[in-house]
Amino acid sequence: MTANRHRGEIAAELDGRTWRLCLTLGALAELETAFAADDLNALLERFRDGRFASRDMIRILGAGLRGGGNGVSDDEVAAMGCADGAVGMARIVERLLAATFAPDETREAPANPR
Repeated sequence: MTANRHRGEIAAELDGRTWRLCLTLGALAELETAFAADDLNALLERFRDGRFASRDMIRILGAGLRGGGNGVSDDEVAAMGCADGAVGMARIVERLLAATFAPDETREAPANPR
């Protein structure tokens, strides 16, 4: 499976299977509700320090999996295993958030109209 980084997708292995994850607008709206964030800026501020409770990681991974087209519940995500355990899960969360919010250095800069 190939993930399209330009669309904010990542591929991650959970339970021995490779999944596509993407924080679509719908997935981000789901996270705004879950974290009681007023808007995307508030959500980003919450994620900025990189400190997550286990429940936070389940919600983020679940939203990303659903945004990637997978029909999984948060309860199913909570039961999934990952190489390197919780540290591996945290790395997937970090990669997903970076794919969603970090500027992509590989994209060509837009032309500067004069």
